[in-house]
Amino acid sequence: MSLAVDNDPFKDPSLRGSSAPPQPPHESPHVPDTLAVGRNASLTLGTDSLIVLDEGLLQSKGANCCGINLAGKNKTTRSIPFASILWAEHSEDGHVTIQYAHTVSKTVVRPAIISYQLDKVDSALTAAWIEKLLARAYGASQRQKRVKVLVNPFGGQGAALKSYHKHIAPILAAARCELDVEHTQYSGHGVDIAKNLDMEAFDVVACCSGDGIPHEVWNGLGQREDAARALFKLAISQLPCGSGNAMSLNFNGTASPSLAALAVVKGLRTPLDLVSVTQGDTRMLSFLSQAVGIVAEADLATEHLRWMGNARFTWGVLSRLIGQTIYPADIAVQVVHDSKAAIRAAYQAETSNSSPSHDDRPIPATGTALPALKYGTINDPLPPSWTLIPHDKLGNFYAGNLAYMSPDNNFFPAALPSDGCIDLVRIRGDIKRHTAVQTMLAISENKFFDLPHVDYQKVSAYRIIPKGQKDGYISIDGEKVPFAPFQVEVHRGLGTVLSRSGHLFEAEGV
Repeated sequence: MSLAVDNDPFKDPSLRGSSAPPQPPHESPHVPDTLAVGRNASLTLGTDSLIVLDEGLLQSKGANCCGINLAGKNKTTRSIPFASILWAEHSEDGHVTIQYAHTVSKTVVRPAIISYQLDKVDSALTAAWIEKLLARAYGASQRQKRVKVLVNPFGGQGAALKSYHKHIAPILAAARCELDVEHTQYSGHGVDIAKNLDMEAFDVVACCSGDGIPHEVWNGLGQREDAARALFKLAISQLPCGSGNAMSLNFNGTASPSLAALAVVKGLRTPLDLVSVTQGDTRMLSFLSQAVGIVAEADLATEHLRWMGNARFTWGVLSRLIGQTIYPADIAVQVVHDSKAAIRAAYQAETSNSSPSHDDRPIPATGTALPALKYGTINDPLPPSWTLIPHDKLGNFYAGNLAYMSPDNNFFPAALPSDGCIDLVRIRGDIKRHTAVQTMLAISENKFFDLPHVDYQKVSAYRIIPKGQKDGYISIDGEKVPFAPFQVEVHRGLGTVLSRSGHLFEAEGV
């Protein structure tokens, strides 16, 4: 199953569902759309692209002119989508330079340049035109983001560092982002870095890694005395360089490092629900998922099959479904939407908005820590409104905060970034074998939600107590934790990420 994103990776996501682009803020009507850059050349701000008119393009016999691919073409005009414009500037002597992300293939973009010398230098007019271009190119997105880059040199089977330098750094540099790069040295280093990070010095923490480093960063920020303020101010993003890149798939719409870098450059600040997980005397933050049963075991017990790529997870789940493996547990939940009809209605109400709602979260005061737990911890008595229900034939218990868990696995199609809920799936372990196969096929075909044997709810909190097993697997954001009871509580909009849309995942919904 392919990601539900526009075929044009540079199309402004704010155009979805709208016939015209939004008007850039504070755009002066006195600045012309066209800038003459030579006797026979001009640059024009079109509806959604920069139009380059240059009669000299006809005479070019090379494969490339001014960074624009001309092979096999015989035209005097070329267009560059605004969403791919990275930066523009001019010099005092009238030299105009525009940098943009040039498409090399479906999964790779690289910085390219067009450059012209003005015949008549008018610095004020040129500066105003460039500002108008950048306003169209960035819209509501912050320009020149200050980025703390964390590179996991062990990620992606050791290829993360190479991927950063080859595919990511050039895009960020061309967009004039301010970069502070640090390599993680050991497990948990991301926690230590985030705990001590100067949150006033950066806008974004970009993790060149799999999903493990973002998990560490969330928890490092959560351990600070000013946790709530840090989680609000710092947007966490993933530049996919690991074996698990769910965060990038959901917010950037891609597992391509260079396309993800472009998405971060143009990304919009977006609130994200985070959840507290309490187990024993420990409280941790989760941004991705919690799993007990088939999904947890299929992930953590197949580490030796990493050579299979994403197929190892599919094989792990399918083999256990067919084997009718069960994982008995007692489960209690605080339900928000119990029926699939109610869940679909809530999801469609949010997706009907063509543009993101204004982020009206109040800025937490200095020194504000994590929010108090409304329902207590796993060590407290069960809240009176909850009912503990035995699940003696449980096959899978999977709670997701995002939609995609892998490129072909839209396990939570009704998930929303900031609805105050976590999506919960339960499946009996004694379903028939052909039903198990049907279940796996339905995930890749985005028909999983409607299967009658799939129990899908939106909840704000839950408790799960495994029973009948001395040992097993529990996964929190893909990380193994002790096999013991745990409790989860959702904190609406506690975290901040960058996304293409500003309010939705890049996934096909219900």
